[in-house]
Amino acid sequence: MAEYDLIIKSGRVVTESDSFEADIGVKEGKIATISKNLEDGLGDTTVDASGQYVLPGGIDVHVHLQLPFSGTISADDFENGTKAAACGGVTTVIDFAIQTKGKPIMDAVKARRAEADPKVCIDYGLHAAITDWNPETQAEIKKVIDYGIPTFKMFMIYKNEGWMADDGMLYSALEETAKWGGHIGVHAESVFVLDMLVERYAAEKEKWGAYGHTLSRPCVTEEEAVVRAIKWAEVTGGQLYIVHMSTGEAADAVHAAKQRGVRVYAETCPQYLLLNDDVFKQKDGHLYATCPQVKKPHDNERLWKGLATGDVQIVATDTCTFTTEQKAAWNGDFRKIPFGMPGVETMVPLMYTEGVGKRGWSVNHLVSLVSSNPAKLFGLYPEKGTVAVGADADLVVFNPEKKVTLKAENLQTNCDWSPYQGWKLTGYPSVTISRGEIVAKDGRFVGQVGHGRFFKRKAHGHL
Repeated sequence: MAEYDLIIKSGRVVTESDSFEADIGVKEGKIATISKNLEDGLGDTTVDASGQYVLPGGIDVHVHLQLPFSGTISADDFENGTKAAACGGVTTVIDFAIQTKGKPIMDAVKARRAEADPKVCIDYGLHAAITDWNPETQAEIKKVIDYGIPTFKMFMIYKNEGWMADDGMLYSALEETAKWGGHIGVHAESVFVLDMLVERYAAEKEKWGAYGHTLSRPCVTEEEAVVRAIKWAEVTGGQLYIVHMSTGEAADAVHAAKQRGVRVYAETCPQYLLLNDDVFKQKDGHLYATCPQVKKPHDNERLWKGLATGDVQIVATDTCTFTTEQKAAWNGDFRKIPFGMPGVETMVPLMYTEGVGKRGWSVNHLVSLVSSNPAKLFGLYPEKGTVAVGADADLVVFNPEKKVTLKAENLQTNCDWSPYQGWKLTGYPSVTISRGEIVAKDGRFVGQVGHGRFFKRKAHGHL
C-alpha cells in the first residue's frame, strides 16, 4: 500500500514568505510531508511539477453564485461556479447568506447551505449579510460567529431592495461584532446622493446609454461612504473591511485610517485594476456594469499602488455572472442592468500576468494577496492559505510559461462573454488540487460534484 495518496514532484513551492524546491506528499486530504526527493512509488498518484510553481490554492472571499438579483438569477450556480473556480486555481470561495427582514440570520444561512452543500466542488464559506438590525439580530451575532461565520456584510446602498444598513445599524453592528472577534464588510456608496444622480441621468437615458451608469456614480460617492464607515469603525473599535474598493480616493482614506490605528482592511478586484469606464462607451458597454462600477485610469494606478504598499490587502472578484441575454434586460435603461461580471476563473492567472509579469511582483506577493491574506483575515488559516505540513492539501501547480488567450467559449463559466476576451496571458494553472483530490487539469474540471465542504471559520481574523 502506498505511503501517500498523492505526491507532487519537483515543483518550486511558493508561500507568502518562502520559495524552495521540494516534493509534497499528501495523505487523507492533508499535506503529510514536504521534503526533497520522495521516492517513486510512494504515492498512489504522482503529479510532475517540474519547471512549475506549487502554490497554496487561491481563496476568493467575495463571490455571488446563483444570486437572485434584478429579476433574474446569476448564471453560475454553486456547481458550475465552483467548477470554474477550480479551473482557475481557486480552491475556496466565500459566498453570502442575506438576511430576510423580520427573519433570523440563521434562516438565511441554513437556506444557503441547502442550496450549496450538494453542489459545491471545492470548499466554501459564507458571510452573513445583515439587513435588519434589532435586539434579536444583535443577540444572534455570537451564535452566528460560533457556527463558523465570523464575517458579516452590510450594504450602504440598495434602499429599495430592502438591504440597506443605515449609519445606526452599521455603528451597532461594528460594536457587537467587535465583542466576539467578528468583522463587518461594507459595500460603501453614498445612497442618497447616488440615487439622486441615478434619477437625474436616467431622465436622459437615451442620450447617455450605458455611460449613464458611470456618470451617476462619481468617485466621491464611494469615497464619502468609505470615510463615513471608517469613522464608525474608529469610534466603536470595530473591525471594518471595505469590499470591492474601486477608487483611488478610497484607498487614500484607508491609508490615512490605518496610520491612525483604525482596524480597517480593503479588497479590490481585477476589474478595478484592469478596466476603466471607457468600456461603457462601447456598443456592448452595458455588459460591463458592476456595482460599484469600474472607474478612471488614475483609480487603476492608485489601487495597484495600494496592493504594492499594503493599503489594499486582498484581491477578490465579486463574481456575479450574467449572460448577454440577461444583461439585455436593460433595454437602454442603465438602471435596469443586472450588475456583475464573471471573475473567479480568471483572477489568479490575470493577477500573475499583470502583477508578476508586468509589474514585477514577487510570486510570494501574489500568494499573499490571493491566498494567505484572505486565509488569515477570514479565519481559514493555517488549514488554508499556505503550504505546510498539516494544512489542507489545497494546491495549485502553476505553469509560469503557459500562454493562454482568454476566450469565453473556452472557459468553464456559464457566461457567454468575458470582460477579458482576447487578452493574452502568460502563466496559467495546470493542476488544481482540493483537499488532496485533483479537481482541474489545464482549465478543465475533472473532480466530483459535491466534493466541497462548508468550512467553519474562526473568529479574530487579522493581518
